[in-house]
Amino acid sequence: MLKDNMIVMTDRNGRTLSLSEVSQKVINRFGNYLLDFELMLLRWVGYIPSHTIRNLKYKFFGVKMGKGSTFHMWANFFNPKNIEIGEDTIIGDHAFLDGRDKLTIGNHTDIASSVMIYNSEHDLSKEDFSAIIAPVEIGDYVFIGPRVTIMPGVKIGNGAVVAGGAVVTKDVEAFTIVGGVPAKLIGERKNKNPNYRLGRARLFQ
Repeated sequence: MLKDNMIVMTDRNGRTLSLSEVSQKVINRFGNYLLDFELMLLRWVGYIPSHTIRNLKYKFFGVKMGKGSTFHMWANFFNPKNIEIGEDTIIGDHAFLDGRDKLTIGNHTDIASSVMIYNSEHDLSKEDFSAIIAPVEIGDYVFIGPRVTIMPGVKIGNGAVVAGGAVVTKDVEAFTIVGGVPAKLIGERKNKNPNYRLGRARLFQ
C-alpha cells in the first residue's frame, strides 16, 4: 500500500512490516512454493506401479525406511523428511502421512488403505486459528484398520489394533484394541509376544 508516496508492506492485520520481516516473508513464500512442487512430485510417484521404484523415490525425498518396508500406490505426504518407518512395515494405498512434526512408525506394522496420520491441526481456541503441531509415534506389530484418522500427539503402543474408521485422539496402550469416534477401548489382543513378518506386498499394489 502507498503511504506518503512510499510503498509500505503490511500483514493481514494491517500492521506495518519492517524490511527484515518483508524479506523473511518472501523467503518463506519461496520455500512454500518449493515444498508444494515437491509434494506434487511425490503424488506423481504414487502412480508408479512398482514398489522398488516408488520406495527409491520416497527415500530420495527424505522418507527413512527400514529393510522390507514398502508403500502401496497413491500415498500422499506432507514434509516427508520427518517421517521414519521401521522394517517389514506396509503402508496401504491412499495413505496420508504428515511430516510437519516427527512421525515414527515401528517394525512389522500394517497400515491399511486410506489411513490419515496428522501431526498438525488448527487450534480452535486461538483468535488467529494458527496451527499446533505434535509428534506421532506408532509402535511395532501394530495394525491400523482402513480409513482410520490419527490426530497430532498420539502414541500407539506395540501390538495395538485400531479398528477401521476410528478417530484416534488419545494415546493407545500396548496390545489393546480400540475403535469408534473418538476411539475407545473395545478389547485386548491375546498374543502379547508377536513374532511374525508381514511378507511380500502384492506386485502392482
